[in-house]
Amino acid sequence: MNVAFVLVEHMLATSMALPAEMLHAAADLARARQQRGQPNIHLSFVATRAGLYTSRSGVPLVATETLEDDRQYDLIFLPALWRNPQPIIQQHAALLPWLRQQHAGGALIGAAATGVCFLAASGLLDHRPATTHWFYLDAFSKRYPAVDLKPQYLITRAGNLYCAASINALADLTVHFIRHFYGSAIAVHVERHFSHEARKSYEQVTYREDDTERHNDEDIIQIQSWLHPHHTQAVILADVAKQFGMSLRNFNRRFLAATGKTPLHYLQGLRIEEGRDLLNNSNLSIAEVAEKVGYQDSKHFARLFRDTLGVTPRDYRRSVRSKLFSVEATPEKKASGK
Repeated sequence: MNVAFVLVEHMLATSMALPAEMLHAAADLARARQQRGQPNIHLSFVATRAGLYTSRSGVPLVATETLEDDRQYDLIFLPALWRNPQPIIQQHAALLPWLRQQHAGGALIGAAATGVCFLAASGLLDHRPATTHWFYLDAFSKRYPAVDLKPQYLITRAGNLYCAASINALADLTVHFIRHFYGSAIAVHVERHFSHEARKSYEQVTYREDDTERHNDEDIIQIQSWLHPHHTQAVILADVAKQFGMSLRNFNRRFLAATGKTPLHYLQGLRIEEGRDLLNNSNLSIAEVAEKVGYQDSKHFARLFRDTLGVTPRDYRRSVRSKLFSVEATPEKKASGK
């Protein structure tokens, strides 16, 4: 898997270094676990010319590949820029046709904060959703009126184009990419090591052009839309199939063909994701979380959670809350009664 980090002057170094470190950690973990079928990752720093680029803070980064190398990438990161991005956009205008070419070749492209302007200037975001840093929202909407700006969202997705409004949102987006390439267990492991604090999931902060997976089976799209608000209830899949005029066998076959998941696996994924959010943001016990998301048996919920995310609910809650500060009396104060 070829991953490109695009370098320009006055970029925020964190917007390149953070996803690079996270992806490298994911690749190392996949090798350590000897997971079969995991992609070999090659990280490249790419620019309009080879050589040294200095970030806004003075951190030097070196581009070892250029646009003229004619390499097709699987994943591309565009950096956040400090303040007004337009001088840098104009200075690196050669990036715009290159981005269109990479997009046509199937690359996933993620842009951070004002780096979204590269995608907008290329025309790739015309009549498609996008977001950017709050500081530049008004200027962005005036300069790129054809873009469907979604200021209330931290992340947007339009096909293979992803926009992150901040560095924190970029970290969430990178976790999403890791999940896409390496699976949920490794994504959760990397997320816990790079961001212990309780955070909303990628799914909760993202605007997507199509909230269902990209397929053309209208019946399955309707079923997915029905499952989202009803997944915490006592869902009997045979009854769902009957409700939508299918036999259970035909329902299972069509759902798998359309989404790549069985209906049961899809339903479990919705419940586990909601359970994860409740573990992050509530004081409910694990048994109460299980019941809230549709499981009467908390042990069954815990087993599914561990199988999906590679960590037990108890350990997951402990890890995401490890940075929450609490004041307790020291042993000396307890002994003295102070």
